[in-house]
Formats: sequence, structure tokens, C-alpha cells
Amino acid sequence: MEHSQAIEKILPAFERYYTIKKDEVTQPFCAEAEFRSHNEQYFLVRSAHIADLDSNEFVFFADCEELTEELLSDFVTTAWETGLSRVRPHSGHRNSDISLIIFTEKISDEVKIKIKKTKLYKSYKFSFHGWSNFKLAVCSLSEMTAYSNRHGKDFAKLIIKNIKNP
Repeated sequence: MEHSQAIEKILPAFERYYTIKKDEVTQPFCAEAEFRSHNEQYFLVRSAHIADLDSNEFVFFADCEELTEELLSDFVTTAWETGLSRVRPHSGHRNSDISLIIFTEKISDEVKIKIKKTKLYKSYKFSFHGWSNFKLAVCSLSEMTAYSNRHGKDFAKLIIKNIKNP
């Protein structure tokens, strides 16, 4: 299976809740997905407003022939910085997660270790205005397996489920 086919196979899993963008995406990514949720809490009537809660997620999709440590670092840095630039923290902001999903043919053992150890986190005003976590999942198409950091385990399961099923 080729990278572009794998990405086309995984995008329908995101279409239900995310806004998918394939054109005019941030380079070096080939697609982006964005999720925004706004909840309001009331006490009995709307005029007794208690809280607003905003939750966001920005997902970036990338593909490459061979994933090296330098390329992984570039993808992670670009996704993190681009995602943080879209975050608008305020008193009702809960979280804005930034995710990166990479499809590759080859991956070395050193890169697998680096994927697992990747951890990025940012809080806004000591978490009173929310926080951001980084989720990373990498799919090796030659091995048909996925590797992830701690926050990206759900994406790894989703990838394997959608790639292995015809």
C-alpha cells in the first residue's frame, strides 16, 4: 500500500467529527483535520450561566519514504508550532490538542524509541486558561504496525483498524 492510499483510507474515519482540509495545507503536510467543540453549562435556566468550555484538536497528516530522526523532528516541530499558533486561550478554554499522524515505508529502531519518548505540553496561565498536549502516531506500511507516544495510542489503534481492513 502506498502512502497516499493509506492517507485516503484513514481520512474517512475523521470526516464525521473533523473538518478535513486537503488543499492549502501547511507544508510539509499533505492533509489537515480540525475539531472544535463548544459547550455551555447552565443552572436550571439559560440566564444562570455557569461556564463555557472550548475543546479543540488540530491533526496534521504527513507521509515519507523513510522516517529519519531529523525528518521526525522537523515534522513534530512544524506541527507543534503551527498548532500552537491556532490556539486562542481564554477563561473558557479547556484544551487544544495537536496531533501528528505519519505514514512511512521504513522506520529505524532509534526512531521508534524517539516516537515513544516524544512529549510536548503547554499550559496557559497555570492551566486556568487550558492546556495543549501533543499526540503522535506513526504507521510503518511495510510492517503494517503503528507506533505512538503516550497520548497518541488511540490514533495508533485507529490507524491499524482502518489500514488492515479492506
